[in-house]
Amino acid sequence: MKRMIEGWHHVFKLDPDREIGDAELEAVCTSGTDAIMVGGSSGVTYDNTAELLSRVRQYELPCVLEVSDLEAVVPGFDLYMIPMVLNAGSPEWMIGHHAQAARQYGYMIPWDMLVPEGYVVLNPDSTVAKITGSNVNLSSAEVAGYALIADRLLNLPIVYIEYSGKLGDLELVKEVQRTLGHSRLFYGGGIMDAESARRAAAVCDTVVVGNVVYSDLQGALDTVRVVKGLT
Repeated sequence: MKRMIEGWHHVFKLDPDREIGDAELEAVCTSGTDAIMVGGSSGVTYDNTAELLSRVRQYELPCVLEVSDLEAVVPGFDLYMIPMVLNAGSPEWMIGHHAQAARQYGYMIPWDMLVPEGYVVLNPDSTVAKITGSNVNLSSAEVAGYALIADRLLNLPIVYIEYSGKLGDLELVKEVQRTLGHSRLFYGGGIMDAESARRAAAVCDTVVVGNVVYSDLQGALDTVRVVKGLT
């Protein structure tokens, strides 16, 4: 599990609730990206998740599900990534929903395929911030504190700094990177072209690229080139 994600430098995140044509999906999946992450903050269902998985499975690359809704958990993914929102306004988004899932489905959960992620959500206008009631007014030191807890106390394999929809404070991300010992640092938010991808890649371990796939496919593909050093 951990060995697989250690090799990821670039990941495309696809939303089951958004349309993507076959040609565009082929371009994304054959771009050289390290993995496809399937997930979204709203509108994710079992049916649209299963459909997207079946289409991605035509290509030879890892496909993982970031679980946001228990009703939309589909078998057949390589890994299941479990967000724990460290700065959520309610403990339900840190551990509550997870405990409920364990009570109801513990006997059938493929525990060895789960990858917990210590999320810190920092864009107040994002859907995920609103749903989780995240405290986004954090200093670099406060964010680093959450990252240290995830890394040293909870021993999580991933710390995920999420700006979801806008390019965040990359100096803050750099400070977080300096604090981590073993956790891999994922960054997502506002990666729209080669330059923003290059800047993000300099301060994290794994760049997650999402929205631009649907608005500027060539810009999205350019992010793979600079992150993976394909030119």
